Amino acid sequence: MGRGARGEAPGRLIGVSLGPGDADLITRRAWAQLQRSDALWSYPQRSLKTDSYALAIAQRAGLAVPADALQLIFPMTHDVEKLSRAWLRAAEAVLPVLRSGRDVLFLVEGDASTYATFGHLARTVQALDAEVALEIIPGVTSFHASCARLQLPFSEQDDTVAIVPAAYGVDMVERQLDDYDTLVLMKIKPLLDELLTLLSRRGLLEHSHFVERAGAPDERVLRGTELLQLQGTKVNYLSLLIVKNPQRLRGDRVKGCKKKTPLPDPLPNIPTT
Repeated sequence: MGRGARGEAPGRLIGVSLGPGDADLITRRAWAQLQRSDALWSYPQRSLKTDSYALAIAQRAGLAVPADALQLIFPMTHDVEKLSRAWLRAAEAVLPVLRSGRDVLFLVEGDASTYATFGHLARTVQALDAEVALEIIPGVTSFHASCARLQLPFSEQDDTVAIVPAAYGVDMVERQLDDYDTLVLMKIKPLLDELLTLLSRRGLLEHSHFVERAGAPDERVLRGTELLQLQGTKVNYLSLLIVKNPQRLRGDRVKGCKKKTPLPDPLPNIPTT
């Protein structure tokens, strides 16, 4: 069913991760794919009136966008029916190319397996044609890039970490605060004021960090009480909060968790013979 007119196998659908915004974070493997002249570029776009963030990363890297590059519209909505129709339209747009035996590169900001549109497209394509092969090129995530920018360890020793879409609600976020050393809150835009109120009430503002459009030229970073500047404002969809739990960092007992073993002191200087 999926083979082309000459009987060749379908092309591969390749998720090309580009990192969160800094073109220097594109991996060599992703770069090699973007140099190909035989593959079709495709990229996600929220609407015809907005630019593609993923495509902009490739452009900042100095890459010329191929004339036949294909934009795929994925609207910002929680309406399951609208999303399903968008995924189907995107899959139907790339399938003829794949069935001709040509690979399709799908450009993704961040990492293609982490809160990315690529998974929805890949599942829909394979539901229509199971012979289409997939490949995912891993990339730097926004939270890892943010920790590097902040010079903040993401995790150490036996730290526990949770990565949570804030849309689950403030009550759930508060429960997570007691159970993890590091909490990464994604998609914070709709609940930002409520999250700031929570962090203030829990005395966690000084241990919190805000990063918007990590690695992009207009990146914004705020730390501690600087976050109060955000109250009543609108932030970009590509924003996150990284919260450290000071009780767990001190090794205090939290909800029956085993007390953490402190890091050893540095080794003394040992004379050599």
